[in-house]
Amino acid sequence: MTDCLFCKIIAGTIPSNKVYEDDDMLAFHDINPEAPVHVLVIPKAHIPSMDGVTAENSCAVAKIFEKIPEIAKMAGITNGYRLISNCGEDAGQTVHHLHFHIVGGTKLPVHIV
Repeated sequence: MTDCLFCKIIAGTIPSNKVYEDDDMLAFHDINPEAPVHVLVIPKAHIPSMDGVTAENSCAVAKIFEKIPEIAKMAGITNGYRLISNCGEDAGQTVHHLHFHIVGGTKLPVHIV
């Protein structure tokens, strides 16, 4: 998708501060962090949101979930983190490419983000 911000980051046409990358996913620091550590994890395959997860592409999401604990440690999170995925306009999704926010590095308030 040529209009997708995250697809451009994957392609390297927009720079990112990478935490982790392999053939299927990319993790990088959010440019507007909401916590001391705020990392975005995205599949390299363009999936618009959680609503776009199917039997054909769910393996990419499963791999991300298997890797998230390691990515959190790589980013310096040692005492817990919050994982967030906004789905749709009403939930606050602004980039329509499936992504997961790993936030931590401090004691987070207990509320819906």
